[in-house]
Amino acid sequence: MTTLLGERPRQALWRDYLELTKPKVVVLMLITSLVGMFLATRAGVPWTVLVFGNLGIGLCAGGAAAVNHVVDRRIDALMARTQQRPLAQGRVSAASALAFALLLAVCGLALLLVFTNALAAWLTLASLLGYAVIYTGFLKRATPQNIVIGGLAGAAPPLLGWVAVTGHISAEPLLLVLIIFAWTPPHFWALAIHRKAEYAKADIPMLPVTHGEHYTKVHILLYTCMLLAVSLLPFVIHMSGVLYLACALGLGARFLHWAWVLYRGTLPHAAINTFKYSICYLFALFIALLVDHYLVLNL
Repeated sequence: MTTLLGERPRQALWRDYLELTKPKVVVLMLITSLVGMFLATRAGVPWTVLVFGNLGIGLCAGGAAAVNHVVDRRIDALMARTQQRPLAQGRVSAASALAFALLLAVCGLALLLVFTNALAAWLTLASLLGYAVIYTGFLKRATPQNIVIGGLAGAAPPLLGWVAVTGHISAEPLLLVLIIFAWTPPHFWALAIHRKAEYAKADIPMLPVTHGEHYTKVHILLYTCMLLAVSLLPFVIHMSGVLYLACALGLGARFLHWAWVLYRGTLPHAAINTFKYSICYLFALFIALLVDHYLVLNL
């Protein structure tokens, strides 16, 4: 098998299989899952649930990411950001990647069934299928609203963590899902503006490609305002305290600043800077939730 450049690819290494799982994305997802677990209880999270529950969620997320690599391998070969991925370069075959994805998913679901509960396993499976099949296989190529509709699957980890501990769904974890759901469009659309030419070349109907940059920037601004409002709801429903409120306001104001700078077009690298900040924002917001939770418990 040869790459697009006609060179014989090297043999797959363990790093190639690790790359298939999109480890940086999985780590961010597991942080939100961990927060969901700790917020679900005033007592400590059982160590078996903490370790094996998150391992199961992480394995399933990695399996879904590997399927994404398989489905998108031709697109990845056309885009500078992704053309060095293992399947795009031919270092891993599609069959091997699918087998790897299946192994991860089966192991992950088994861990959830054994160490948490059936509802957590079923919800994780639904999230896996939502991302790997519905979003990657259909929505990504079908509509410029792909990120909005498909974002629900990626927003699930805090719910999965919560349910792994409690065994039931309640309003609080759904609010955490709503925060990530509102965060997803400005996060990905900022990247889509930065990579607009590549998405157009790959024939992916991202919003900047189909509706133009100005339209996309307006919607990034609108969704960021929505995110700021939604992020305050944990305080409103007494799920968190003043520390979280201050962090949510500060982090949200900074996100809104970047969305406004992007809208105004005053900085040449505003799109990628907005994208990078959005990652820091989500990480810091959920850590603030966690710190606030234990601070309140210890007062």
